[in-house]
Amino acid sequence: MHKNDTRLAELENLASLMDARFIIPGTNIHFGLDSLVGLIPGIGDTIGLAVSAYIVHRAMQHNLPRHIKVRMVTNIAIDWLIGAVPVVGDLFDVKWKANIRNVELLRRHLRGP
Repeated sequence: MHKNDTRLAELENLASLMDARFIIPGTNIHFGLDSLVGLIPGIGDTIGLAVSAYIVHRAMQHNLPRHIKVRMVTNIAIDWLIGAVPVVGDLFDVKWKANIRNVELLRRHLRGP
């Protein structure tokens, strides 16, 4: 397995854990630890932001163009800002999945044009 493939798989696994590892029984609604820790008032969304920032930091080690970096940072900023709003933010976290979006951006970049 290529070194980039291994790193990408690690980030995919972490993004899945944060955004989509669990499912609400009887539905097709996936959620992750980001949604759960976001329920902790005051610090939950910041904990999720720290993990998201780690994923973006690792992704940026792949010589990403500026526009992809901006999109990644925007994804986690939206997740953090809206996620901090009580109740609405918690529901938004289940749908937005910023980490999965960012890993997909990295995957497309590594595949090339």
